[in-house]
Amino acid sequence: MAAEAGASDQSVLLESLEVGVLTLTLNRPERMNAFNIPLQEALGRAFQWASADDDCRVVLLTGAGKGFCAGADLSDRAVALAVGRPDLGESLDKRYNPLIRGMRSLPKPIVCAVNGAAAGAGANLALACDIVLAAKSAKFLQAFARIGLVPDAGGTWILPRLVGDARARALMLLADPIGAEEAAAWGMIYRAVDDDQLMGQAREIAERLAAGPTRAYGLMKRAFAASFVNSLDAQLDLERDLQREAGRADDFAEGVRAFLEKRQANFSTARGRA
Repeated sequence: MAAEAGASDQSVLLESLEVGVLTLTLNRPERMNAFNIPLQEALGRAFQWASADDDCRVVLLTGAGKGFCAGADLSDRAVALAVGRPDLGESLDKRYNPLIRGMRSLPKPIVCAVNGAAAGAGANLALACDIVLAAKSAKFLQAFARIGLVPDAGGTWILPRLVGDARARALMLLADPIGAEEAAAWGMIYRAVDDDQLMGQAREIAERLAAGPTRAYGLMKRAFAASFVNSLDAQLDLERDLQREAGRADDFAEGVRAFLEKRQANFSTARGRA
């Protein structure tokens, strides 16, 4: 694991693994959990570990303090104008893009609990997750235009697919915040919940997924990703191929046995192996 459970408060990313749920907490509350290089690298390592280790069956991502993530830390050496005109494309190539690719291709679900403001790359980090819940007090902001930048961290790809082209363009060009309840109504996130219920509901969903058919979840994510570029015929062929994989896995055998025996399936024992 990239950092042991119960890591010190000095860690920029807190990690805890319980009952198959890897909880990742962005831990720069004094900077509204804004990205710097150590936080980006720690997140990348954590998702690599989550992908490889069978003990992790789902990831729960949230932020410490009052904010979820304020985007890039503009005082960080990698982006600060004090060191000249930075090559922000290099930063995307080295850190942001591999992180988003790793999240979208992770063969396990990612639940995000947005506990406060999610701005810039922080908003798009949240939207890259599979199931997003937000506290009703939370806001999402595509802040890039305010500082003369282009939306990144996958935002120009993910956001139009969630809310449609017209709304995505307005959110990015005008750089106006949108509240959690409106975001849910637009289909940007799954659910807006009372602030004091956020972590409880997010944890409940994460534990439910951790007890589910992990193998099938990973195959679903592959199907979802391909559906944006596939024709119907190509998608039908992909569904056939993925279903073939799923049907050969232990999870399917356990699911059928549980159905016939009229009991709850124990997918954590099956481990989803093919």
